[in-house]
Amino acid sequence: MIIYKTEEEIELIKQSANILSKVHGELTKHIVEGVTTLKLDSIADEFIHDHGGSPSFKGYNGFKHSLCISLNSAVVHGIPSNYSLQSGDVVSIDCGVFFKGFHSDSAYTHAVGEVSQDVSDLLLRTKESLYKGIEWAIAGARIGDIGYAVQSHVEQFGYGVVRELVGHGLGRNLHESPEVPNYGKRGQGMKLQEGLVLAIEPMVNLGTRHVVQENDGWTIRTRDKKPSAHFEHTVVVRKGQAEILTTFDYIDKALN
Repeated sequence: MIIYKTEEEIELIKQSANILSKVHGELTKHIVEGVTTLKLDSIADEFIHDHGGSPSFKGYNGFKHSLCISLNSAVVHGIPSNYSLQSGDVVSIDCGVFFKGFHSDSAYTHAVGEVSQDVSDLLLRTKESLYKGIEWAIAGARIGDIGYAVQSHVEQFGYGVVRELVGHGLGRNLHESPEVPNYGKRGQGMKLQEGLVLAIEPMVNLGTRHVVQENDGWTIRTRDKKPSAHFEHTVVVRKGQAEILTTFDYIDKALN
């Protein structure tokens, strides 16, 4: 069932998204060589609670942490651990915040220290594809338009678009209908209407699109073990132009 949000509900999601965006900014300050991914998880958990929210992921289907932290060839759903970040690592931070009855969801992929030009380009182009997709989160467009925009942008560089994992609606529940694939055909799929809140989240691999699941039951990894990138915003479908509720501004500020 598709659940359209009222302006009052969108305002509450916006408040949740503001906390989430600040979490990402705070984490960015700590993404350096030597920090463990468990430490990053602890920082996020404390920050979210200090701002009156709760971590959307913690307890979700038994997941024990506030962040999904996916390293290098891990695409999504990586589990925080005692691993210490090293120069050359690619680390995707996926986080959700539950605040005043509503969820927000956002992800960003960071380079630790020096990475190869190939990896740097992958991150840049995957981030670009997120905004290409968001351009189509407008009333009257279709789900397939979003997927086509993402897919056509990244595949021109020879990258693989993950098929098994998709974006989604969200609101009172972390995952709601509809699914939002990062591939598709123009003009196909459900017609978008104003008030639909979506998590748009390209997951793009440097090599093959194919993925495997690790024995931990969570981590999804590229089959060829090449790096992957993941960027995500929570957005509202509007007439003419989508409204982006999460922001990377706090990340940019921390990086600069």
